[in-house]
Amino acid sequence: MTLLDDVRALAMQVSARFTVRYGEPLRFAGSDLPAPQRLRVPTRHGPVRVDLYRPPGVEAPPVVVHFHGGAFVMRYPEMDDWWCRYLAATAGVAVANVDWSVGPQARYPVGQEEGHDVVAHLAAAGHEHGLDGTRLVVSGFSAGGQVAAAVCLMARDAGSCAPVLQVLGVPALDLASDVEDRPGMVDPALRRLVRRVYFPDVARREEPYASPLLAPDLAGLPPTVVLTGEHDALRPDGDRYAARLRAAGVDVLHDVTPGADHYFLTGDPARARLTMQMVVARIREACAAGVPEA
Repeated sequence: MTLLDDVRALAMQVSARFTVRYGEPLRFAGSDLPAPQRLRVPTRHGPVRVDLYRPPGVEAPPVVVHFHGGAFVMRYPEMDDWWCRYLAATAGVAVANVDWSVGPQARYPVGQEEGHDVVAHLAAAGHEHGLDGTRLVVSGFSAGGQVAAAVCLMARDAGSCAPVLQVLGVPALDLASDVEDRPGMVDPALRRLVRRVYFPDVARREEPYASPLLAPDLAGLPPTVVLTGEHDALRPDGDRYAARLRAAGVDVLHDVTPGADHYFLTGDPARARLTMQMVVARIREACAAGVPEA
């Protein structure tokens, strides 16, 4: 890693609020919801900001804990505001959008450990925020998909909580294997930069919480939705993870958006709406199945 890498990462981080607009065509529902409630959730690395979107007219709703993308260097949870509003408005869930730590200010595994601690806190103490933490879903896109997958592995290994579903959108799940020279939105130069900035310890890149795809055992993970784009350079990560989860006995819904690159929902708004409706249906199903017996 070099100082120049850090400068490049910081430039991406600062510019994110001006350049990241992939969700703007996808505001199908929830635009009329009020501004999210700002929480400060304790973690082993200090309090973490969480923006909580509440569904209208639902008392003690289930909660989706969401991790935004941004190549492990863009700390800008508002990039997924459209997704959080959509879920809150259509799935009847609260959505906790986590402002997890990124590089170069933090290195692996800080963001993943923050994510786990937020999920564990809301699962155990969701009632303090008017939430039903027994019905908790973990969601993430791109880098956030990696965090979501790592969080579910951590929760399983620690026995800290049991999410009822994980939703992994175009996830980056292998940060150790050689980077393939594949063109696209997520090009080889960016993938190498991410590794140098947020995963600088080469030996640790093979750890399951860095590269969930390389975890020796995936049994016992929650039912999973894996969303990939046909032409995304990260598609092999999602495809292989879905296959390995199935082989481990995990219920998997794997959907590939035809003709799409990494921004897998924006190429065709009609197809995007169907994909989002499919995820909402799976979230509703998982949360209904997760209702504890009286």
